[in-house]
Amino acid sequence: MNLRKTALHSLHQQLGGRMVEFAGWSMPVQYAGTLKEHQAVRQSVGIFDVSHMGEIEITGPEALQAAQRLTCNDLTRIEDGQAQYSAFLTPEGTFVDDIVVYRFSTRRIFICVNAANRDKDFKWVSEHLSGEAEASDVGDFYSQFAIQGPRSEDVLQRLTASDLSAIRYYRFQVGQVDGVDAIISRTGYTGEAGFEIYLDPRHSEQVFRALLKAGEGEDIQPAGLAARNTLRLEVCFPLYGNDIDSTTTPLEAGLGWIAKLESDDFIGREALRRQKEEGLERKLIAFEMVDRGIARDGYPVILEGQEVGRVRSGSYGPTVEKNIGLTYLPLEAAQEGRSFEIEIRGRRAAAKVVAKPFYKKD
Repeated sequence: MNLRKTALHSLHQQLGGRMVEFAGWSMPVQYAGTLKEHQAVRQSVGIFDVSHMGEIEITGPEALQAAQRLTCNDLTRIEDGQAQYSAFLTPEGTFVDDIVVYRFSTRRIFICVNAANRDKDFKWVSEHLSGEAEASDVGDFYSQFAIQGPRSEDVLQRLTASDLSAIRYYRFQVGQVDGVDAIISRTGYTGEAGFEIYLDPRHSEQVFRALLKAGEGEDIQPAGLAARNTLRLEVCFPLYGNDIDSTTTPLEAGLGWIAKLESDDFIGREALRRQKEEGLERKLIAFEMVDRGIARDGYPVILEGQEVGRVRSGSYGPTVEKNIGLTYLPLEAAQEGRSFEIEIRGRRAAAKVVAKPFYKKD
């Protein structure tokens, strides 16, 4: 298989990154170890290369209106310079992808999409675009890093003249990092304070090395996909392909807050309205294991002796020190404390529904 490589592929190998296939890309799954990288992000600072993510721009006199039709959240509720978590939906209200939308202006909308969905998303956006607007796949023009953790602002501030303290949560600025033009956004997917930066791939190794050097005194760690997964699972951020996909809706996934059913018409709105009126049949719940064992992705979920689904995401949570996961259960069984079982390598082990999230930053 001919895997795609980010501009940092060689650097990842020099840093000892163990490379694996992910969404058609060769990506580092870990460097010093998942536990060490996870704890660095929770306690100090870690840096991820997430350049495999895709970027789509919608531009033109009616770019905002076009994006408003394509995404389920309400872009009129945010200002230029703000970002918004949202989704592309099918007419049935299920996920095409979950996305982060950056509103530069009413004429320029920048969208970050999942790596595995990049080609599919751009085709879908192009087919459903309306009005005086144009869509461009600009993924090849950007590298993306995520600098996450309580010391991330101190580290990044050493390399930029932008006042990072002035960038509030889910806002962004255009500035420079280590002298390189960049979009600097206070966003991330770990549940910690942090930033994501977008920059020209030609300068990505220079900036990544500069960030590592700037963070030496903070014990900065390059972090891989495995730590990114345990970090986002502890805060119950959904992963497309696991927790949400083309068979699930935002209402079922507990993401009804991103589907503004009272706003302008968007693709999937009527289906979600019907689902809300008729009531849900299932719900994405958080669980922890009662018996020993880790409930890995895909393990069967058993309720009253019957298989009712699969573990969507499951792992050991290094911060909460429990075996945790996410799965869908019938609505009548989705209340906290409800017991069920998970089949782990032929053995049924007890689990129970718990409140989301597993971890919440003080």
